[in-house]
Amino acid sequence: MEVSKIMQELERKHPGESEFLQAVKEVLISIKDVYDQHPEFEKAKIVERIVEPERVHMFRVPWVDDQGNVQVNIGYRVQFNGAIGPYKGGLRFHPSVNLSIMKFLGFEQTFKNALTTLPMGGAKGGSDFAPRGKSDGEIMRFCQAFMDELYRYIGPDEDVPAGDIGVGGREIGYLFGEYKKLTHRYEGVLTGKGMEWGGSILRPEATGFGALYFVHHMMESHGLDLKGKTVVVSGFGNVAWGAVKKANQLGAKVITISGPDGYIYDPEGICGEKNEYMLELRSSGNDICAPYAEKFAGSKFVAGKRPWEVKADVYLTCATQNELNGEDADMILAYKPLCVAEVSNMGCTAEAVDKFVEAKQLFAPGKAVNAGGVATSGLEMTQNSIRLHWSKEEVDEKLHYIMSSIHEQCTKYGTEADGYVNYVKGANIAGFMKVAKAMLDQGVV
Repeated sequence: MEVSKIMQELERKHPGESEFLQAVKEVLISIKDVYDQHPEFEKAKIVERIVEPERVHMFRVPWVDDQGNVQVNIGYRVQFNGAIGPYKGGLRFHPSVNLSIMKFLGFEQTFKNALTTLPMGGAKGGSDFAPRGKSDGEIMRFCQAFMDELYRYIGPDEDVPAGDIGVGGREIGYLFGEYKKLTHRYEGVLTGKGMEWGGSILRPEATGFGALYFVHHMMESHGLDLKGKTVVVSGFGNVAWGAVKKANQLGAKVITISGPDGYIYDPEGICGEKNEYMLELRSSGNDICAPYAEKFAGSKFVAGKRPWEVKADVYLTCATQNELNGEDADMILAYKPLCVAEVSNMGCTAEAVDKFVEAKQLFAPGKAVNAGGVATSGLEMTQNSIRLHWSKEEVDEKLHYIMSSIHEQCTKYGTEADGYVNYVKGANIAGFMKVAKAMLDQGVV
């Protein structure tokens, strides 16, 4: 495989889509050696097909605000690869949403879903709509307008969206209500639903919980223990909340959270009431974390900075893509941490990832460490299909087993000659091999 040649062609076809091109390049570099050992992949042009989405839906979303003004946003659903199951991936409502980000997330989702061992293809969708500052009525009208177009392309055996940034339980509820009205069907077409109407227990915590299960396995396999260790976390939404909660349960002490406005440093540890206050911050819709420092004595708000400057044993990106860059990586490596993990999707820039791997740092990539969210969404799909509701213990046990299985796959394909486990390489190869073999079996489609 000539990675440079493939990337040149992709850049020609998709100019300016930096996030998408970054994600593809990382995977191609990781899988090159394994791919070259399978001439049948080259003959079937698996790489050339796997880096292009099967279809992209783009549509306008007109809606009316509280002042009676007509607003227009852009909606997306990128159905990237359905070789191993119905398309599965979140919906993101945020001003930064564009086609490049949707394609990058759909591409990543394809391999992440393959790692879960569940039958799910990869997709992603959303809109450049900004929920921040909007009333409940405006959120509802936008969600209904968005679903008026999206419903044509989704279904329990075709494509099952979930939530993501800007899309929580409230938004999923409005989206599901409109889908039900349009189709006259009550079915498992969305995940992240309310407990009373088909949701799975533990779904809000799942990404954070799964990430800490993965980190626990990763550290344990290297003779390390999370108990008593300090943890730097970015973000303060559902993912960060779940990660903080599980880190505390495993005996670690979380000392930071962050938002677009800066970060909170709490040397006493973010647990109990402080952990639950993160939900209040998120539900306020203000997208700022500064009020935490006003509420809890002994904590400090650092404006305009990211938490990577704080010394700790473990670092977890839990906010958004490319939030940790090469300079941040240098700073973190100087602290000689035990572990770094991308709990957000592609939380580190390519430069940062390269620095961590070159330094033989224990590092977990997003498609492995944050797969707990979509894994639990897959469990919700199963419960909807069989019309059952599993207990917290059953869901948690299945989630823990899935994260353990992902760790095993990463070590299988990522262990290098000197014993270093390159989890980036391992996750990419494991996910790719499953999807590639399915595509090969199903012919040129």
